[in-house]
Amino acid sequence: MSCPQCGQRKARRQCPALAQTICPICCGTKRLVEIRCPSDCGYLTSSRDHPAAVVRRQQERDVARLVPTIRHLTERQNQLFFLFQTAVTRHKPDGFTRLLDDDVADAAGTLAATFETSTRGVIYEHTAQSPLAQALITEMNATVAQIREQGATVYDQEVAIALRAMEQGARSTRRPGEGDAVYLELMARLLQTLQPPEAGEQAARPAASLIIP
Repeated sequence: MSCPQCGQRKARRQCPALAQTICPICCGTKRLVEIRCPSDCGYLTSSRDHPAAVVRRQQERDVARLVPTIRHLTERQNQLFFLFQTAVTRHKPDGFTRLLDDDVADAAGTLAATFETSTRGVIYEHTAQSPLAQALITEMNATVAQIREQGATVYDQEVAIALRAMEQGARSTRRPGEGDAVYLELMARLLQTLQPPEAGEQAARPAASLIIP
């Protein structure tokens, strides 16, 4: 039986998320990127405990491409960056629309402009060009609100800096000839390695202790 995901290779692994048998390649490359794997999946646990050499090399390449984007961030700004990126990665667009790097850049740049305006004492909400980007802005604003509700102090300026880094990453990570969601795929892979398997969905929720110095 051929793999229902790629339609080419032989299906060998039972996927608990899809309730289907898929090929090892699709299992390895689409895990937590296109397939929402449960935390108790044996293949997911094994990949985290014993990543294959090809996975380690991919992780090293991903980190090398991301470093120019975040190397200037402070620890708090870096934490905000990954909290925002987690919110973006979890966002599922309505219908058959697909989230692209340009949507992330639009959302991050627009929301950064709103926070930058706030630091000058002016309350004005900038609007993104696309509905998808505007939906991401809602998600990221909710992240900031949740952090503050939990008692952490988050300054508008450091939020803006973290968002500008996200905008830069979404605009500059893609190389000529690559797809239109390279940055999103890269960040999904990195967040997969950073998130503890036992944490499940809880790992995506911002905690005040992450931001309080």
